[in-house]
Amino acid sequence: MSTNPGWISVDEEGDPLPTQCSHLGEIVAVPSPPPQECMDCIVEGTTWVNLRQCLTCGGVRCCNDSPRKHATAHWNAVGHPLMRSAKPGEAWAWCFAEDLYLVPADGGEGA
Repeated sequence: MSTNPGWISVDEEGDPLPTQCSHLGEIVAVPSPPPQECMDCIVEGTTWVNLRQCLTCGGVRCCNDSPRKHATAHWNAVGHPLMRSAKPGEAWAWCFAEDLYLVPADGGEGA
């Protein structure tokens, strides 16, 4: 588990929320940069639009704009609540459990 989560929950204007995500302690060291393929789409022979990386296990899966929505399926199947964008140049994450948008606390790439 991470002792420095590296992420803060923000509102639509980018201002920190008074209550932060309670799942930040579940973040572990994940490969960075993340692989640029959806593990599940590869197995199924399907395609993806954008990718998300699980901050609990490091697995990369496709976003909800993709036909199979594997990132959300991963959350539903195993309960890993935090995914970050795997798109180069993007630095944000999402907590499925609390419906919270997160950005790097230091303005960088996050944990």
